[in-house]
Amino acid sequence: MGKHYDNFGMPSSMKREFDVYNRISELNIDLGSFNEDVVSLKGAGIAGAVIHESGLVYMSGYTAGDVVMSDDDSVIKKGQDSGEEAADVIIRRLHWVLSAGKEGDLNDVLYTIKALAMVVSPGGGEFMNSPQVANGFSFRWHSVFGGGMGAYANDGVDKGGFSGVHARSALGVYVLPNNIPVEIEAIFELTEKLWVIYKNII
Repeated sequence: MGKHYDNFGMPSSMKREFDVYNRISELNIDLGSFNEDVVSLKGAGIAGAVIHESGLVYMSGYTAGDVVMSDDDSVIKKGQDSGEEAADVIIRRLHWVLSAGKEGDLNDVLYTIKALAMVVSPGGGEFMNSPQVANGFSFRWHSVFGGGMGAYANDGVDKGGFSGVHARSALGVYVLPNNIPVEIEAIFELTEKLWVIYKNII
């Protein structure tokens, strides 16, 4: 577990009972590398992530997929796969946000606060399954951080905890950049000790 997470004052019933990285390994999620994923802000128009002094981490959106959404079950499944891809990439980005300074890692995430899923909905609003598509992200997140709809849940209960369960909005939109069908962004909370360390570093 994270060195800052273990000592954080919260009810034991709310704490994760597993190492996030064990699940990431079992789920075959690629965490990339320092050289690949940690880049300079020189010339950047936006940041991939921002750590606020409140302890919240705001992650920019990630776009995924190449299939126009429809009510066909196989197409919705492809949309869910895109949501899962977005989850994997945001996990990788968050890993490097927290570990690049060698002070924290994904085990120091207290909660997942909120996810926003935007799904291109063709037909002038005829496509009504944006929430189902967004489940691809949410359920993958449950699998990694704990939640009743994840791969490690049994009858709606994850014995490792529920820190991956989050508030979420799933919006149907007219278009996304480059005609990508799905974009997802998320907000997380860190342990107080860790964000204070980052605040002092910055």
